[in-house]
Amino acid sequence: MLTIERLNKTFAAPSGPVVALSNIRLQVERGQFITFIGPSGCGKSTLLKIVAGLDTAYEGTVELNGKAITGPSIEKGFIFQEPRLFPWLTVEKNIAANLSLRSADVRRRVDELIELVRLKGFEKAYPKELSGGMAQRVAIARALLRKPEILLLDEPFGALDAFTRSHMQEALLDIWQNSRTTMLFVTHDLDEAVFLGEKVVIMNPRPGHIRNVIGIDLPYPRKRTGASFQELRSRVLGEFEKVESPPQTDVGAGI
Repeated sequence: MLTIERLNKTFAAPSGPVVALSNIRLQVERGQFITFIGPSGCGKSTLLKIVAGLDTAYEGTVELNGKAITGPSIEKGFIFQEPRLFPWLTVEKNIAANLSLRSADVRRRVDELIELVRLKGFEKAYPKELSGGMAQRVAIARALLRKPEILLLDEPFGALDAFTRSHMQEALLDIWQNSRTTMLFVTHDLDEAVFLGEKVVIMNPRPGHIRNVIGIDLPYPRKRTGASFQELRSRVLGEFEKVESPPQTDVGAGI
């Protein structure tokens, strides 16, 4: 579904060019849930923005369903760390965004999404009346309205407290299993990466490159306290803690 080949991204800086991404190669299949983890500056968010079509100044190939990504489109939904809701609109109108709820199709779809993200009864509420987790669920529902083929999530739960974050992780998995939308999820949280992802992409900085891709062969729902989960967590942590090495040409070619 998503193919990235020999992707390189360089930023201009007063001190000279800065290589943000080097030789990124990925193949993501339809319906997969892929998590990305790595230290600050390894290019995780930059990679997500390129896939979203928000950044097109790069070298290499980035294709969705065999077509080059040249800009934002309804095939790609993007979720930021902050929900970015319109404070003057209700939950249902935030989800509908620029589409009219007077349309029977839009009304039906909005109602389905409110049910999916478990916000039934809050249709008329305003963002100031919502918790952080509820607001982020509105943002996810809005991104799903146009049925994107891929949903890109850039640390969407980073600003939430631990309890709400755990609840939102479970809610997102429920949404994914019901919608089967392909998910690319960036996080700094190792437990979150292992809990959510079918595969974890581990990235290193200077320049940003893929160190390894680890498959998380655990059934859903997952138990964080289970021995298998802790074993995989330790494996990911071991890769994460390794001395940084130069980019490799074959790592991450097929996930």
